[in-house]
Amino acid sequence: MKKLAQVSLVAVAVLVLSSSAFAGDDAAKAAAAQWIPIAMGFGLAIAAAFGAIGQSKAIAAAVESIARQPEAAGNIRGALIIGLALIETLVIYVLLICFFLNGKFPEIK
Repeated sequence: MKKLAQVSLVAVAVLVLSSSAFAGDDAAKAAAAQWIPIAMGFGLAIAAAFGAIGQSKAIAAAVESIARQPEAAGNIRGALIIGLALIETLVIYVLLICFFLNGKFPEIK
């Protein structure tokens, strides 16, 4: 619990202090905005990677449970498909955010 409090305090301090870093002039804002495409690329890559890991774990658990109890295969398959759809939806949300931010890039000179 003490560790969680320390991490939370550091996170709040970083969030509070970082806002003043972006409160500068237009040149500073443009320099900070140049990182948007890189952040989007990393965000999409992380979402896809963890989505794939989640899907592989879900499929492995479903196959193992079907192997242990074959008569419940229909119920397990239905729950698996719903779970995979929800996992894939999270990755699609990140992709949509990337599409929405696509026109927001500054001109790099």
